[in-house]
Amino acid sequence: MLELNIYIVDAFTKQQFKGNSAAVVPLKNWLAPDVMQSIAAENNLSETAFIRALSANQYDIRWFSPLTEIDFCGHATLAASYVIFNHLGAQGEIEFLTAKVGALLVNQHSDGRIEMSFPNQCPQVVEQVPAALLAGLLETPVQVLRNRQAYFAVMATEQDVKSLTYSSEQLKQLAPYDVVVTAKASAITKEYDFISRYFWPANGGDEDPVTGSIHAGLAPYWARQLDKSELVAYQASQRGGFLFCHLAGDRVLVSGFAVLYLKGTAYL
Repeated sequence: MLELNIYIVDAFTKQQFKGNSAAVVPLKNWLAPDVMQSIAAENNLSETAFIRALSANQYDIRWFSPLTEIDFCGHATLAASYVIFNHLGAQGEIEFLTAKVGALLVNQHSDGRIEMSFPNQCPQVVEQVPAALLAGLLETPVQVLRNRQAYFAVMATEQDVKSLTYSSEQLKQLAPYDVVVTAKASAITKEYDFISRYFWPANGGDEDPVTGSIHAGLAPYWARQLDKSELVAYQASQRGGFLFCHLAGDRVLVSGFAVLYLKGTAYL
């Protein structure tokens, strides 16, 4: 019988039951993909991160939603980093090797905030907007862009993002792309620069609580619109979460806090 430690971490928050939960499973060797997918489905969180140590500060990482393996997940990377720094004894910079987005470098600040270095994935304007996107959002965006991960629907106001209703069946037709809706923070908002919500019915679920990876596209877009390189983002899901973003050359530094919810053991 194989015993596996499983950590459940709330990412992009300092409070339990806020931010986005991810499971983290340290492995000595990869399990069969169907077994890892079954574990992720059993966890039933937006992502389960499987990590495999290559050296003291270098890891392979793979991410699985309850439905499928994912190319890139920010909040589960933050959760995995939290476990490595705070429960597996790592010090200094750690490096994750990935199949789709290259190497990801991660550091922990003295205040506990974890900073991840992502590739810049700034979206480009879409000339022809898919009908399924417009039908799925039930609200007309002022601009639509896209990167390798998702369509970006820019709304006129922060309230448009918060009150938006959507059709999962329509958005599912956009697969393999997900959808993020976003807007500049209102003039009276002081806590953050821009707001977003993220929908991924084709790949994981209806609405993701907090999505670190999409800020590799959101941050450079809003940096250009707001003419600033350091931004605070708020993802306005029911749980909600804050992300701190900084543009550094061709990289996007995305950071946040995390808190452990549960450590348990699985038996296979």
